[in-house]
Amino acid sequence: MPILARMLPAPLTMEVRRGAIAQLGALLADSRVATSGRVAVAVGTSQGDRIAEVIAPSLGEARVFRVPDGTVDAAVSLGADLRKGAYEAVVGVGGGKTIDATKYAASLAGIPMVAVATNLSHDGICSPVASLIHEGGKGSFGVPMPLAIMVDLDFVHDAPAALVRSGVGDVVSNLSAIEDWHLGNIERGEPIDGLAISMARTAAEAVLGRSDSIESDAFLTVLAEALILSGMSMVIAGSSRPSSGGDHEILHAVDQLYPGTSNHGELAGIGAAFCFYLREDSRRLDDVAGCLRSHDLPVVPGDVGLTLEQFTAAVMLAPSTRPGRYTILEHLRLSETEVRAKVEGYVHAVGR
Repeated sequence: MPILARMLPAPLTMEVRRGAIAQLGALLADSRVATSGRVAVAVGTSQGDRIAEVIAPSLGEARVFRVPDGTVDAAVSLGADLRKGAYEAVVGVGGGKTIDATKYAASLAGIPMVAVATNLSHDGICSPVASLIHEGGKGSFGVPMPLAIMVDLDFVHDAPAALVRSGVGDVVSNLSAIEDWHLGNIERGEPIDGLAISMARTAAEAVLGRSDSIESDAFLTVLAEALILSGMSMVIAGSSRPSSGGDHEILHAVDQLYPGTSNHGELAGIGAAFCFYLREDSRRLDDVAGCLRSHDLPVVPGDVGLTLEQFTAAVMLAPSTRPGRYTILEHLRLSETEVRAKVEGYVHAVGR
């Protein structure tokens, strides 16, 4: 009887520890990502000089490019530079904006990309998606998954605490996205991928019940692994479905209506908690809201400066941000008056 199996894409290497960046050259050589030494390195503006200094001994003559922001223009400009240089690979070192811009640039240049994260703000470390700002707002672009992944805990500890904590909100929101995927399967016959769901759920559960937080290397290691696993679930699914449901529709609507309100992970956490309120799932609502509070993350709209009217407007706009995606928002099809009542009920239920 033949043995049937599917081949799953995965990074060649994954390393989460202190001092990882200093060993970048060895990683590239050992994994044969780059054999001639012609490597480009893309760094952000905040820690770019420090990063360049740390990696210099291991990468020698690698060309360092500065990525000014997380825009499509910055990514396209970097892609053009990469094509001119005939590089074997590009290493994106930094937070989410730098890594996403580098992923997109690498896809334009047709070369592999290595992600070295210095922050843990969202699951883009390993995802096949680049979230970039363009003239019309913020969009998601399909890109190849990074070929190798490093997380340097020394740099993560130095990153703004609020950004690191926000990664918790993003990975925990997987639980809401999974429920939405099951709902799409029940109501519309949408195929689901059990393995992708298992990976996304495992990532969320790994963080959900922990009592420690970002001050601990042990917690940061689990958070980093959870975010990477969440990204891999999207690679397996072939879409962001296992990690993006009504929760992310709400955050994308907030980004469109009130840009600069908060960061991705914080909004994903609020969106997930609100969606569990809509499902009348009090157990999961308590789990998610409790997790957010334990990490000093926002729970209600007012925590990120949004009024009830503004959050209501975002919920009303949310389904249009992901046309064709079926979530609890599309399922309930609430009127504006009904949404406003739900928002008020949610704040009353979970407000501090």
